[in-house]
Amino acid sequence: MQKIVIDTNVLVSGLIQQGYPYLIVNNLFIEQKISLCVSYELLAEYYEVLKRKKFSRYPDFLSKAESLLAQIETKSITYTPKFKLDIISDKDDNKLLELASESNANFLITGNTNDFTMKKYRRTSIVSPKDYWNSYKPKN
Repeated sequence: MQKIVIDTNVLVSGLIQQGYPYLIVNNLFIEQKISLCVSYELLAEYYEVLKRKKFSRYPDFLSKAESLLAQIETKSITYTPKFKLDIISDKDDNKLLELASESNANFLITGNTNDFTMKKYRRTSIVSPKDYWNSYKPKN
């Protein structure tokens, strides 16, 4: 089973609209066709961002976010990265590479092409939700 790290911006997009992030979260993660890798630091960010008031303008965002967070708590695998990195200019995003490295993730899925300019970090391919869905999603 593919090991995946999902950037917070992908979760937010998946809760707002029914595009590629929605398909990845609902058709692959919820159905357990991929293995979601998280760290305590990334989980904290998921909780902090998904509870922001600015998203309350979207219908049912908070209830959908709470449901998704409960699924993440029960269905993901938690890793504790042993090494701190300083590669990404947005320092906060280094935790995604740390997690990808520690978990030996196959993919890091992000919509943040400004900070994640590299295509690969160690064995982890860094891809957009669209690229992942069209080229790498599990076939079964």
